[in-house]
Amino acid sequence: MNSSPEELQQNLLDVLEARRRLLENFVPLDLEAIHIGQAVGRRLAENIISPLDLPQFANSAMDGFAVRSEDALGATQENPVKLDVVGDIPAGTDIGVTLGAGQAVRIMTGAPIPDGADAIVPVENTDFDYREVGVQAPKEVEIKGIAREGDHIRGGGEDVSAGEMVMQPGELIRPQNVGFLASLGITEICVYRKPRIAIFSAGDELLPPNVPLAPGKIYDANRYTLISLVVLAGGVPVDLGIVADNKNDVCAILDKAASSRVDLILSSAGVSVGSFDFVRSVVEEYGQLEFWKVNMRPGKPVAFGFYKDTPFIGLPGNPVSAFVGYEVFVRSVLIKMSGVQEWKRTMHKVQITEPIESDGRESYLRAVVSRQDDCLSAKLTGHQGSGNLRSLVQANALLIIPAGLKYLSENSLVDTWLFDDVFEY
Repeated sequence: MNSSPEELQQNLLDVLEARRRLLENFVPLDLEAIHIGQAVGRRLAENIISPLDLPQFANSAMDGFAVRSEDALGATQENPVKLDVVGDIPAGTDIGVTLGAGQAVRIMTGAPIPDGADAIVPVENTDFDYREVGVQAPKEVEIKGIAREGDHIRGGGEDVSAGEMVMQPGELIRPQNVGFLASLGITEICVYRKPRIAIFSAGDELLPPNVPLAPGKIYDANRYTLISLVVLAGGVPVDLGIVADNKNDVCAILDKAASSRVDLILSSAGVSVGSFDFVRSVVEEYGQLEFWKVNMRPGKPVAFGFYKDTPFIGLPGNPVSAFVGYEVFVRSVLIKMSGVQEWKRTMHKVQITEPIESDGRESYLRAVVSRQDDCLSAKLTGHQGSGNLRSLVQANALLIIPAGLKYLSENSLVDTWLFDDVFEY
């Protein structure tokens, strides 16, 4: 007697449990020191303690005149206050002048505040609004507005204090982080090593996209998708190409992967129940399989184990199934190896604009999410077949339908992963 869909699903591993069992086998990788010029996209592996104050000294936030605020009391457009100009301070220069009563100094943005001054009057609030290169400072200046103590002055240490911890292990190095490190005088940091991922596709039907098609053949899309996803997650792909559907070739490519000292072997196809799907059986014979088949759609035949001593994840051969399997399982593995112990992808609640049917498995459906008034709405990108890669290209999100639900009415709220959030990790 054939089993019902419900009975078959009872034998499948829950997605959350599969992810838990997968992640417990991975730890952050070893560390290396790199120059900050190569640090974008890496994960910091040390505490960064500021060696200095930022700003390092009080400086002007405007082009203008440094004054004593008490000298500008009552200054207006109609009744300006006239001050003697006793110096000129460009950025990068400290002329050592001290202001006395009735005196001012012309000052440029970023220049140090002279002793005695406690406010900056922008040039537009004076009678000397000249900014052309080479214009000499005047001998006198009329102040046409009240200057309050602290106006337009960036105090020393107002952003960062020396000895303050400013970055911690696990933080993603973004371009702004690189600039911040440079402003502290730090040029070398300790980061987690990039994970090396061996990638291959299995199947007699596959051809690389640079050769003519033959009858019964198709181009290998999955390997290029997975290589790109690994690069996007900060990993280093090791491209092993296409392997034929026979045991000897599968053994050879897995041996090559293991000997390449990679941190993970990632395959597409060869882990299902077909008569020529040798990848899973070879992993079982020469290593161990921790789980196979997960209660999800698409991507049910996901396999995890070890080939000899190297971790192995086998994704399905259908292009959308391989993509979803990567997003559900592999991305979190790479992020953990890159130094983040606990990572959860951002979920968004969206309102569906049409009823959705599911088969009861946890489903990841391609959709276009857009903003309507004050909420996000989602519409499926047509046919959801796991071989239809174009609908994935048209999508900007995956709707997540929980296990056990077979029908959602229009306007239901659904958890969603937005593709743009891949940059958040």
